[in-house]
Amino acid sequence: MGLSAVTVLGVDRPGVIAAVTGSLADCGANIQDSTMTLLGGHVAMMLLVSGDLSSEQLVKQLDTLDLVVTTSAVDARRHFGCQAGGLGYVLTLHGPDRPGIISAVSGALASVGGNITGMSTRLTGRLYVLIADVDIPEPVNVAALMCDLAVVGSGLDSEITFRPVEPDLL
Repeated sequence: MGLSAVTVLGVDRPGVIAAVTGSLADCGANIQDSTMTLLGGHVAMMLLVSGDLSSEQLVKQLDTLDLVVTTSAVDARRHFGCQAGGLGYVLTLHGPDRPGIISAVSGALASVGGNITGMSTRLTGRLYVLIADVDIPEPVNVAALMCDLAVVGSGLDSEITFRPVEPDLL
């Protein structure tokens, strides 16, 4: 069983996700992890797919859907992210749009070994909103990081909040 990263981009329309995932299921591919969103009227999908098809065969399987598809083999043994004992946080930013917002915020987090595990941004008029899920290594001084993020936010004329993830109760 191989593992492939599949990206899909195309004009959004009803049924596009069903078409992609159905086509993958039809050839025996199993979606292990995925994220899907709309970006400016386009559907953007990233999927981690296991199965017996090569990257080239996966592209051929999805070729008839009028979408831009790329694939790449993935080493299933590599795992990135926070080491055991890491702490989960949610970062939000609200402020005026300008170049360099994501770079400044992600740089501050990376400087302490923080890893952004999910992020979405939206521009509404001139208001820019960023929401990120972040893993922070346990030994990090969170109070100092919050001060650093406040400085970053001030430099961007934006408000940044950084709070621990509240565990979901199932």
